[in-house]
Amino acid sequence: MTQRLPASLTPLETVLTALLRALEPVQPIEVPLSDALCCIAAEMQPLPAHPPHDVAATDGWALRANDLVGASSYSPLPLAAPPAWVEAGDAMPCACDCVLDAELVEVGGPIAQVLAEAIPGQGVRRKGQDIAEGSLVAEAGQRLLPRDLLIARTAGIERLKVRRPRLHIVNIPGATATANLLAESARSAGAEVISREAGARDAASIVAAFEDAACDLLITIGGSGVGRTDAAVSALAARGEVITHGIALQPGRTAAVGRLGKTPVVALPGAPDQAFAAWWALALPVLDRLTGRRPRRTLSLPLSRKIASLVGIAEFVLLERQRDAWMPIAVGELSLDAIARAEAFLVVPGGSEGFAAGRPIDAYMLRE
Repeated sequence: MTQRLPASLTPLETVLTALLRALEPVQPIEVPLSDALCCIAAEMQPLPAHPPHDVAATDGWALRANDLVGASSYSPLPLAAPPAWVEAGDAMPCACDCVLDAELVEVGGPIAQVLAEAIPGQGVRRKGQDIAEGSLVAEAGQRLLPRDLLIARTAGIERLKVRRPRLHIVNIPGATATANLLAESARSAGAEVISREAGARDAASIVAAFEDAACDLLITIGGSGVGRTDAAVSALAARGEVITHGIALQPGRTAAVGRLGKTPVVALPGAPDQAFAAWWALALPVLDRLTGRRPRRTLSLPLSRKIASLVGIAEFVLLERQRDAWMPIAVGELSLDAIARAEAFLVVPGGSEGFAAGRPIDAYMLRE
């Protein structure tokens, strides 16, 4: 038996407060660098300086710049002792602070001669130039990017501490394309994703799919509406607790939230547009809390045209940047083309009638 939407929908802010109540970040784990990309960094140990001492940046002759004052091709400077040859990456010899190219030093005669001046540090990578002593691979709460892993590898680090929640996706048959989209979004947000498809759309099959769902966040996709074959919310009620079904969010109002024991559950609609909006508005804030992620980046730009919104419903708006302004490309109804084009989003609060053209808006970036 399916569950009907209540006559009044629960405000989005109320739902988020209930979902996030008493929710804490998961404990850090260590993972190899190959698994760390897109994870959220936990506390990092300070790094040693790299290079650990001055090294040659190029192949050439190691010398002291102050000894070369006045040297030129017209007035070669003889050296009292033969210079030292270094390869890129070699430690600089004691008292040497520059490297001259091979053709700028003549060593064929009985006395080596220098044909050019130099400045201290020329051709040299100074100690700590690549990685300053005491710096971090990434600040706690930041998403690990390829450049962060480059720093870790350069510093000789093989494993990093991250917070990586286990996210279990239960796909109700008929919503596979949406499940794949959200699984990729979850991985890029730092989650370890396990996907499983329920055997059928009935409540018993969905409950059975819950049995192996030992996780930090459970997502169901599909079957959250009020149709005769929509049983995801009934399954949640049978196995755990339904906090609310029917949310004042457009699109995504048939979403539901609840708990299985202490594990938060978000039941997303199967339609891509509704699932996309509910994922960003409901599930990602939970995932961000579990990862200990810092607040997501926003970009403030004026609206190029007004956004009109119905009072009482929080409306999901997709935005595209055009001429240093936010252009709304979808409000409340999201096409797949708009989802693919969008660069940012905002949620118009349920108590607002919208925003006037020209008003600066802080929008959340969809692409990092």
